[in-house]
Amino acid sequence: MIKNPEITMPSLESLCEEYKKNNHIDAADFVKHDVKRGLRNADGSGVVAGLTRICNVHGYLISDGERIPDEGELIYRGVNVKDIIDGCVKDNRFGFEEVVWLLLFGELPSADKLQGFRDLIAECRALPDDFAEDMIIKAPSPNIMNKLARSVLALYSYDDNPDDTSIPNILRQSIELIARLPTIMVYAYQVKRRHYDNQTMFLHPIDKKLSTAEFILSCLRPDQSYTEEESKLLDTCLILHAEHGGGNNSTFTTRVLSSSGTDTYSAIAGAIGSLKGPRHGGANIKVTEMLFHIKAGVSNPNDDGEIKDFIAKLIRKEAGDKSGLVYGMGHAVYTLSDPRSRILHDRAKNVAIAKGFETDFKILEAVERLTPEVFAEIKGSFKPLCSNVDLYSGLVYRALGIPDDLFTPIFAVSRSAGWSAHRVEEFVSGGRIIRPAYKAVAKRREYVSLDER
Repeated sequence: MIKNPEITMPSLESLCEEYKKNNHIDAADFVKHDVKRGLRNADGSGVVAGLTRICNVHGYLISDGERIPDEGELIYRGVNVKDIIDGCVKDNRFGFEEVVWLLLFGELPSADKLQGFRDLIAECRALPDDFAEDMIIKAPSPNIMNKLARSVLALYSYDDNPDDTSIPNILRQSIELIARLPTIMVYAYQVKRRHYDNQTMFLHPIDKKLSTAEFILSCLRPDQSYTEEESKLLDTCLILHAEHGGGNNSTFTTRVLSSSGTDTYSAIAGAIGSLKGPRHGGANIKVTEMLFHIKAGVSNPNDDGEIKDFIAKLIRKEAGDKSGLVYGMGHAVYTLSDPRSRILHDRAKNVAIAKGFETDFKILEAVERLTPEVFAEIKGSFKPLCSNVDLYSGLVYRALGIPDDLFTPIFAVSRSAGWSAHRVEEFVSGGRIIRPAYKAVAKRREYVSLDER
């Protein structure tokens, strides 16, 4: 805090104590007033806050009012995401741009429409004149997510019609943002390398012939080289992260902000801020950190007993970041399996072996296999506990040579498709500002004049 010897100011510690003294809410009060903490029901399911045609995240069945665990499915506009990926693999083509079209418009595009849309995204990838110099190079950030959010807000000033919330204008802004976020991300990273890491910065010309996945890898690497296998793997990651229903934290943020009638740039910047949190998009970095803790804390990574003991230490807050969390395990909706984790597991295995990360992959497999058992022993809970997408996504990115700084930003680049689709849907069918209630539990009291306190 600012210090001025001529003025007596309270210390930060004293202010914190003042706050704690007057702001405690007993946990029992939440039960007493039937508060849906985190907008969750007592069984952990989400409170239904809206309807959507965009995505279905299936993880359980309801029978006689009880949740029955089920294999997970991720459905984009009625189409299983696994089928989308399998179709792209069969045809040996990139699929992220197709998924963007599907999420925004609701149907799978024809070949002609898809090619035209790819060309449109490629054309919109370039940033406005002087934007890179003024907003990124001259104002570097050590955190790329922070730079993404600031840059999205700054694009408002480069838009001739930023506050028009008609559907055509929102779609135009959305497509431009989806196209530009990869460019902002790689530029911000290169500038961060130069300014904070004292490394060489590479700003390559934009090649309009490349898919989004190819563009990212090309711009990140000094020689712009990548293999087809690498770019197709990153494309799969982009598809899997593109959307995950209206209730996830960042998408709900988009809908809350959009329901107020605010501009597109404010809504998407808010979603990026949400995704930055370690309980949401930042979890893949936490998995990587946890992996390093495990490698440092066990003598034999192939010994299940050692891994199991270390997981127990994680849960007891005796190891790792002392949070008590096993990152990459558990999900609010999925029970028996997260389909994204299954798909990435299968693809991570091959690339991990090829790139020298086989030991890391085996440790993560052990974490997935052993955590439910350890959790049940320590917590006494026998609810199904599956891995989530974050368990393997970080390993895939590392195997692709993508730096940790970009794990969550790549998530944001991909999820911008889902955010945009939900923003449009909120304007088309939402109709009311989102405003849940909070129960006031402070006791009434009389005002006391200053000289009597």
